[in-house]
Amino acid sequence: MNKENDKRQQAPSLSYWHVFTDEEGISRQKKVELTNFEKESMGGDAAEQWNKHLMDAATHIMFAEMPVGWVGEWHENPKPQWIIPLSGRWFVETMDGMRVEMGVGELSFGGDQNTKPNKNNNRGHVSGTVGDQPVKLMIIQLKDEKWVAAQPDDFS
Repeated sequence: MNKENDKRQQAPSLSYWHVFTDEEGISRQKKVELTNFEKESMGGDAAEQWNKHLMDAATHIMFAEMPVGWVGEWHENPKPQWIIPLSGRWFVETMDGMRVEMGVGELSFGGDQNTKPNKNNNRGHVSGTVGDQPVKLMIIQLKDEKWVAAQPDDFS
């Protein structure tokens, strides 16, 4: 593709599931699009690519493996965190009853801090593995308190 056609290429978007706490203290999920990608080089002689600069933040990066049949009963995300499945499938069910199953490369942001107990005394969400394979995750926890209970529009 020549540079003229390359410049006319439409900027991409990237969808993710955002787990959040609504104004009543109920956890919910919403599919959100990251937009406003910019065409730029990563440096040197690397060709331009589409980049989305989302945030600069202090983070804690961890990798996890949930065994087959693992279920994390009702809990809030311990920190605001990006969750990236590397293998296997997993699910997240929020207090509103919505259950989303995700596989490799389907991003989720866990921002359901500060939920209020429902009539069953449940808070946050339930998560677990789906199928007959363990789930390997990369988790990027955000240390800055400003991201606690982040809302879906906070990353637009």
